[in-house]
Amino acid sequence: MTDSAEYEIEKNVNHIEIRKYPKMLLATVYGLSDNDAFGILFNYIAGNNKSKRKISMTVPVISSEKIAMTAPVISDRRSFSFVIPASYDLNTIPDPIDARTKIEEVPERRVAVIRFRGRAREKIRGQKTSELLTFIQGLGLKTRGEPFLMRYNPPFTPGFLRRNEIGIEIAT
Repeated sequence: MTDSAEYEIEKNVNHIEIRKYPKMLLATVYGLSDNDAFGILFNYIAGNNKSKRKISMTVPVISSEKIAMTAPVISDRRSFSFVIPASYDLNTIPDPIDARTKIEEVPERRVAVIRFRGRAREKIRGQKTSELLTFIQGLGLKTRGEPFLMRYNPPFTPGFLRRNEIGIEIAT
């Protein structure tokens, strides 16, 4: 069974949640396609690190990319991240061998999230992002950063069983 990043639900309205995530570590690759970045990060957790230590897979897998209907896009810096298990910190996480893998600490934050099933195609990502941003505006909340995609299932999972989410940080 795959571990999942922990969070606390602060508000739940239909299929949209406001969550509080604790501080977490991400292993991130910038500027590559999801497939290329996935391979680099998978190799890292499979033991291609300076300690030769395997690291458990934790979901979600997070990618930030240009999502339709979210203009203006402030940054076109594409990223793809694996969540590192909570048992690690900056002192205990193995150093990457591949310089394209960056270990980053994300501080505690609040995130608005909309959940959806199926394949995370561009059209549905755009629709769900628009729906999420409309909901956030309706609550009078401000956002920080760009929307990001969170995926929870392996690539061989049939589309109708896939769990996906669009998230965006809420400014405090």
